[in-house]
Amino acid sequence: MGSMGPPRPSLPLVFAWASCLFLLFCLHLGDSCPQPCQCPDHVGSVAVDCSFRGLQEVPQDIPADTVLLKLHANQISHLPDGAFQHLHRLRELDLSHNAIEAIGPATFTGLAGGLRLLDLSYNRIQRIPKDALGKLGAKVRLSHNPLHCECALQEALWELKLDPDSVDEIACHTSVQEEFVGKPLVQALDAGASLCSVPHRTTDVAMLVTMFGWFAMVITYVVYYVRHNQEDARRHLEYLKSLPSAPTSKDPLGPVP
Repeated sequence: MGSMGPPRPSLPLVFAWASCLFLLFCLHLGDSCPQPCQCPDHVGSVAVDCSFRGLQEVPQDIPADTVLLKLHANQISHLPDGAFQHLHRLRELDLSHNAIEAIGPATFTGLAGGLRLLDLSYNRIQRIPKDALGKLGAKVRLSHNPLHCECALQEALWELKLDPDSVDEIACHTSVQEEFVGKPLVQALDAGASLCSVPHRTTDVAMLVTMFGWFAMVITYVVYYVRHNQEDARRHLEYLKSLPSAPTSKDPLGPVP
């Protein structure tokens, strides 16, 4: 009889191995999507949808290869520094309809290269530091935020590429100049208005007050000096009047003895 080859695995064993591999694959996919988010197929890229989940903070386990991240319609109020720095492939970040109150200079660290759209509309943002968004090349949506319009905000907007579809909806909730309140901010700035003139006016007023103070001091000193000299002159005149006068000849034309 000829030698027999190694025994072949039975068909049930093969199916068992395949089932285990499939289960492990499914578990791996489940772990890659943060709870309670969904990760639908988005044109072959990784999309993470965490919208309408009642989240109060950004999930910590967002996959590093995420391209689209939707976090809108939650209750997120704080964005920690570097919250998205590991998402080097992120192209679109939707944070609209939340309760975000502030943005720090390092909030979007790591997203400067590839981000194309950043939606921060419908939040509670009042101030934007100049360096917080200036390094991003993405289109930024800032409409429907209670912005406080001041020189720092104007300088920040100069550095941004605002989304043209929502730029007219950026309005001042409060302002250092009352005429800006409730009006489209970018339209006013494009028309030549400036929020940075107020500090200069304040400085000019301060200089004017200081100069007026020095002028008043000089006038006061001059008046005091004049009055003091007048008093000295009066006393000197009274002294001269008090001196006895020299006797004079009654006949100045008479012969000299």
